[in-house]
Amino acid sequence: MAVVWARMMFVRVDGEPAVLIETERRRLEKKAKVEGRLPPGQSLTLKWPVLHAGSVPRFDAGKWDFKISGMVEEPLRLTWEEFRALPQTEVTSDFHCVTRWSRLDNRWKGVLFTDVMKLVKPKPGAEFVLVLAEEGYTANVPLADLLRPEVLFTFEHDGEPLTAEHGGPLRLIVPHLYAWKSVKWVRGFELLDYDRLGFWERNGYHAYGDPWREQRYSGR
Repeated sequence: MAVVWARMMFVRVDGEPAVLIETERRRLEKKAKVEGRLPPGQSLTLKWPVLHAGSVPRFDAGKWDFKISGMVEEPLRLTWEEFRALPQTEVTSDFHCVTRWSRLDNRWKGVLFTDVMKLVKPKPGAEFVLVLAEEGYTANVPLADLLRPEVLFTFEHDGEPLTAEHGGPLRLIVPHLYAWKSVKWVRGFELLDYDRLGFWERNGYHAYGDPWREQRYSGR
């Protein structure tokens, strides 16, 4: 056993012994559970796993645009420069993946959803949103959830530009729902008067996705 321990101590991850990293992860996980920050069935990670359907799209700032359509008085289109010029805010929040890992205290910088909504006038009855992303990906979220003060379109994560594999150049962050609702490579949204299911929701995931109620799969 002593030999095995010695070997484990010299396995390094980012310059640190793997065993020490795992010990710290378990300590922080226990602390998070005591503080009520870890939803049921979740484990704490100090990394940021990469999960998505399809390939990572190529970003072209000259062709990129952001569109708001559906139940609005006038549809809106913004270029990349116009979107980047919107007021920016920093938000710190936790991030819970349906595959049972959580990453705490993420620092995001971007444009609040509420600030984007100031650019359009919703029509009466607009209560749902279909978020639109690259390659036809979609996700459905009630408008009231997106109007919460911690929801934003982010350009940065923990002080660095958001990488393409994590959804850069622009990702929607909806901290109180499972992370598939935090749509990568977002390109706009459509306001609706009914809840139109998105990509994962049509393929067996829960229509709402509350991690505290373990709404992982199927059901509305």
